[in-house]
Order: sequence, then structure tokens, then C-alpha cells
Amino acid sequence: MQVRADTFDRRFVIALLALSTLGPASLAGCGGVVSSTAEAAAVSPSTIALSPPSPPPTTVPAPVITIPPAALPPPEPLRIAATPLDVPLVAVGTQDGEETERIQQRLLDLGFWLQSVNGDYGVTTSQAVMAFQKYMGLPATAEVDEATASLLTVADMRANGTATGGTLIEVDKDRQLLFVIRDGMTTWTINVSTGSGIPFRERDKTEWGKWIHGDAQTPDGIFLVDREREKGWHGGDLGDIYRPKFFNGGIALHGSYEIPNYPASHGCVRMSTAAMDMIWKDDIAPIGMTVWVHSSTPPA
Repeated sequence: MQVRADTFDRRFVIALLALSTLGPASLAGCGGVVSSTAEAAAVSPSTIALSPPSPPPTTVPAPVITIPPAALPPPEPLRIAATPLDVPLVAVGTQDGEETERIQQRLLDLGFWLQSVNGDYGVTTSQAVMAFQKYMGLPATAEVDEATASLLTVADMRANGTATGGTLIEVDKDRQLLFVIRDGMTTWTINVSTGSGIPFRERDKTEWGKWIHGDAQTPDGIFLVDREREKGWHGGDLGDIYRPKFFNGGIALHGSYEIPNYPASHGCVRMSTAAMDMIWKDDIAPIGMTVWVHSSTPPA
């Protein structure tokens, strides 16, 4: 596997080089059996070591990967400028109308996905507002108050994830946001809810008399989408999940009717059903797509 080290963040390069060594994940989440003693099979980007390459043939030069010294600052994510609005947005709360239509367009312009610009303050609008509030460090109320309207008006950059290169799905657990990244550029930012981290013991939804227990974790690491269910709701051991794309055992990206402003799942990455439909429609997370799960500040 050849990787241009000058394109990626150092941690991201090392992690991607190790993808071929990752075994199948053993920790299941929303859609599968969960064990309280299970561990994720992914390797944290900070703990991956490059193995010495085998000696190449004398006629072929060995590949060279240049990793900048640790003292040098890591490359910055690609950022795209946005133009502040001349006419300030007005706080609408959750009301429908022409001003909400302006807010919807502004959210799209700043990279926060929603279904349509129609003035209807529906589910995907409230989810996009919540994503913007999380991104900007505001209380995630899903309502457009004065502070939210003001920051929407003056914002001069589109939202961006942490990755500095590549095409992947990035899940930031600290901010509870998902970033769709193509060729190093964040195309969409989506509100999500990941594992609560709270131990649980619940009845199996598919087998009477069986109990499921675990810690409701969404483990950090780099994974690949390896299974999916295209049609409708999938009945899992811990409940129904919508059009899931599995990337770590039973842990999946999936649609849900409940996406609060805090980690609340058994381990899966929840988003609105409309957002999941968009991911399928636009083929954003095909089989083999990289999914990077991390906290806001990756380890050095």
C-alpha cells in the first residue's frame, strides 16, 4: 500500500498503513451481541508501530515514507472560506417561515447537512442546528436563539473535521459530530449520538429469555465498513436500527428516531433516518470505506 506522507497527518498515515493488519472486530453494539469483556479489534492511531520492511530486490529501490519530526506542527485540515451575511439572521426558535428558509440555506452553505430549503423547521433542520451549535461550542438546544443566529450570520469558514487527507467517515466522539471527508475536504457535518459509556443489561430483542450486557462503548480506532443492510429497519439484539452500515462487529452507522445532544447509544453511531438515506443515496459509505472514530484531540 503506497501512501504519500506529505498528504496526511502523521497519526493518520501510520494508522492507515496499519489497516491491513486489523483483524475482525469482536465488540458488538446496537445490532449484535455485546459482551462486557469484549474489546475493540481496532488499533489506536497512537499505538501503531511501523514494522521494518522486508529487504527489497537489489534492482528495486525500497519505498521511502518521510515522517516529519515530532517537533514540527502537524498539517492543518483543509478549510474552505465562507462569506458572512450582509443581512443578519433572526432568532426563530423552531418556527417555520421565510427566515427559517434563510437559516436552512445558511446551514447548507456552512457544510451542515439538512434535507431541503423549504422554510419548514423539521427534523433535519433541528439536527443541523444542533450540529452547528455543537461545532461552535454553544448549548445544543436545536433551537435558533440569538447567539446561534449571530454566529450563523458572521461565520467565515465551512465546518471541517480533523483529518488532513483521504476519503473517509470521521466520527468525533467529544463533539458528537460526524464529518464526511472526500480528498481531505469536509463535505458534510452531521449530528450524531454515540455510545453512552454506561454499563447496561437488557433483554435480547430477538431471543426470548436471553440477556445482553455491555458497556455501551463506541471504541476509538480506524475501521472499514464491512457489512450493511440496505432496506428499512433491521431488527438487532438491542433494538431496531435503520439501514445500518457495520464497521466494527455489531457497531454501525445507522438511522434512528432518537438523536439527542449527548452520547446515548449502545455503541452505534446514530443519525437521523433522512441523513442515513442520504448516505446510501450518495454512496458515501460503501463497503470498504474507512471509518475513523476518535476524540476531538487525538493523542500525540
